[in-house]
Amino acid sequence: MQELNLYRLFTDRLNDKKIHYAITGSVAAIIYGEPRMTHDIDLVIQVDSSKVEDLVNAFPDNEFYCPPVEVIKIEILKTSRGHCNIIHRETGFKADVYFTGKDAFQLWAIEGSKNFDLENTQITVAPVEYVIIKKLEFYREGLSQKHIEDIKAIILNSKELIDFSLLLQHIKGAGLMKEWELCSK
Repeated sequence: MQELNLYRLFTDRLNDKKIHYAITGSVAAIIYGEPRMTHDIDLVIQVDSSKVEDLVNAFPDNEFYCPPVEVIKIEILKTSRGHCNIIHRETGFKADVYFTGKDAFQLWAIEGSKNFDLENTQITVAPVEYVIIKKLEFYREGLSQKHIEDIKAIILNSKELIDFSLLLQHIKGAGLMKEWELCSK
């Protein structure tokens, strides 16, 4: 339960500032799949330059390391792969923040996100299909079996939420069929 509170260090602040985000990565895999340990939270964030100060102010310097406004403004202007880390100083718990930029897939993570109740607080989670596809990409990059195991757990526990025709369309488009086949073994 303490680990769930760590996620709220980030999501509560984003909710308060009305900054659009979607949880992805291991935390999303836990929500859609099965519990396991993770040491960070991955967030896709859609923010324009007028809201960057709100984002930075949501994470006060005495509690968090957050990059300066100028750095974040550079990252959000990237068409893809804009990124930064925000770190809670006391616990060392980290948010890997990925900015949507103009990346259609990242924007879809925000637009298609789902709301869940976690400890009486609303959190926003990327679509299950997005989470699976990103897990397949990360598997291809690093060959870590945990990504395949996460996908199997998601399919086992959240099958009714998955649009398999949409998922397969994205998998084929990203050239991930070989990796996808590992999830059925």
